[in-house]
Amino acid sequence: MMKNVVILGSTGSVGESGFRVAQAMRDQVRVLGVVGNTNLKRLGEQAAELGCAFAATGNGDAEELQKELPSGCKAYAGMDAICELVSRPEVDLVLCAIVGITSLPAVLAAIRAKKTIALATKEVLVLAGSLVMKEAEKNKVKIIPVDSEHSAVFQCLEGQQKSYSKILLTCSGGPFRNTPADQLRLVTWADAMKHPTWNMGEKVTLDSATLMNKALEMVEAHHLFGAPEEKIGVVIHPQSIVHSMVEFEDGAVIAHLSMPDMRFPVQYAFSFPERCPGGLPALNLAKVGTLTFEEPDTVRFPSLDYAREAIRRGGVAGAVMNAANEAAYRRFKAGEAGFTDIWRIVEQTMNAIDDNRKEVSLEEIMEADRAARAFASAIQLKG
Repeated sequence: MMKNVVILGSTGSVGESGFRVAQAMRDQVRVLGVVGNTNLKRLGEQAAELGCAFAATGNGDAEELQKELPSGCKAYAGMDAICELVSRPEVDLVLCAIVGITSLPAVLAAIRAKKTIALATKEVLVLAGSLVMKEAEKNKVKIIPVDSEHSAVFQCLEGQQKSYSKILLTCSGGPFRNTPADQLRLVTWADAMKHPTWNMGEKVTLDSATLMNKALEMVEAHHLFGAPEEKIGVVIHPQSIVHSMVEFEDGAVIAHLSMPDMRFPVQYAFSFPERCPGGLPALNLAKVGTLTFEEPDTVRFPSLDYAREAIRRGGVAGAVMNAANEAAYRRFKAGEAGFTDIWRIVEQTMNAIDDNRKEVSLEEIMEADRAARAFASAIQLKG
């Protein structure tokens, strides 16, 4: 059956993977619309290639976007328009690949319109996981994770959600896995942008280097799978072939393996509950040769401890952790903070904004996000 899809964040790295998968699945997927930010030229190219009915820009100008679009494709601008587009009756599935919190209104609008959500944006669940999952349950909406790790867990758990004892998220370890602690403070922006395995956007690449990416994924897994923090583990796996594992009550462990390519989880989300050929590279274990695993070092990389604390606290803690990390990312990129200052900023912000309420509204979450960003941006780092 043909699925009608909207891709949010289509010009980013995951969005481009979605674009390529849609090209390969033309007989099963019709992309009705693509949504981006300021790269209007690329939006036009994607819309032309996929035969889209509409394209939208979050911060750009609709008239300027219209100039880039093929005949028959209509331009829109602004979040209100995007929320309306994802809610249209003909839409079946929304791939959310916008980095950051700006996609949250569109995701909630799509859920309330009973659209299946293919979710690649960690921040949606890190900030508002309880609210989003409640809305999904209320509207009987399926959320299919597109993060490679959570897609792997999702696939391992199919039909066995009640019998697992531990979720094991794998982690490449980033470029500084073997860097001594006293050398981490010397890491530059250019150093941090050299990921050993994945080709990703700047923010995700830096988060991988600090393991904040895995911290965010732990909070995400907590909400997606209803897992308490003691049932979420992380294991370093530099080859990035095993994307995650699930340990079950009987002691068995089921792992998901594939070549490291974001098209795999996107394709599974598009074809779910079926599987289909998409021309993706098959895994040759004999050629890979060796798979290794090790425990993460939370002394050198304390991000995972912050995630556990955020899960235990609940409420706005995930939003505070995420906001502080985003502020730290900007300060490091601008040369205002050192690499190890990123952890210092996150820890100080979480300690300063400690709200013990478990049930919070979207407005309270957004206010905590604003407060955390302001606090993290103002922390004095010298000395």
